[in-house]
Amino acid sequence: MNYRHAYHAGNWADCMKHALLVWLLRALALKQKPFFVLDTHAGLGHYDLDAEQARRTGEADAGIRRLLDAPSTVLADYLGLVRELGLYPGSPAIIRALLRPGDRLVCCELHPEDHAVLRRHFGRDPQAHVHLRDGFAALGALLPPPERRGLVLIDPPYEAPDEYLRVAAGLATANARFPGGVLAAWYPIKHRAPVRAFHATIRDTALRDVVAAEFLLRSPLDAARLNGCGLLVVNPPWGFETAVLPILDALLQRLATGEPGAGVGVERLADE
Repeated sequence: MNYRHAYHAGNWADCMKHALLVWLLRALALKQKPFFVLDTHAGLGHYDLDAEQARRTGEADAGIRRLLDAPSTVLADYLGLVRELGLYPGSPAIIRALLRPGDRLVCCELHPEDHAVLRRHFGRDPQAHVHLRDGFAALGALLPPPERRGLVLIDPPYEAPDEYLRVAAGLATANARFPGGVLAAWYPIKHRAPVRAFHATIRDTALRDVVAAEFLLRSPLDAARLNGCGLLVVNPPWGFETAVLPILDALLQRLATGEPGAGVGVERLADE
């Protein structure tokens, strides 16, 4: 309840997460059948990067602002969407912009003030619904959707010491209730030990067809600093492993600061 994403919106980790999110949504839209998206930790939905909270950290300067100043054909879809939507779009705004008629979005946000803002943002939009509830609990309550296809995005703040375990349990719950769904979970990389344990937990579950895409801005040696991030995807759409590396490479070329250990990678944690 203490975490406020307005201080970090548009930073390099957001850019990585949202560039891959755009690809996943485009892949879902290749089939005509409607799809459903559940965003478990939705936040405000959009962010003013000139507001006091964002300017206090200045994190967007080394993230989305740098990308917008360095055009890339690989990132054109994501960056074009950012320009089109105006204020920096959080995941709910990105998802809503890519829904077709008949597709549906459900957002969960537990912070009362952020929930109120998000609810006003969508107003009476018939394709977007906002819940004041715990996102992990929603995985059991709101799945499976009647559409029987879609995406679940799990993106908690990782403030609690057991957050990786909650994410792993949440993925298992979501997969059991929605086995045909694409499940995506963002995670921070400060140092390697918690990430290794998280991946080991995932391998020990019944989850199959699991891929982890990672972006490192520097060597993950300082546990007090965000050094990288990953997106773990269960049931990725066809072509994900091939398509994601050029996206990650384009991000790295524009966002890396020359610190040792910067790099990207894609690892398959479990086969189909």
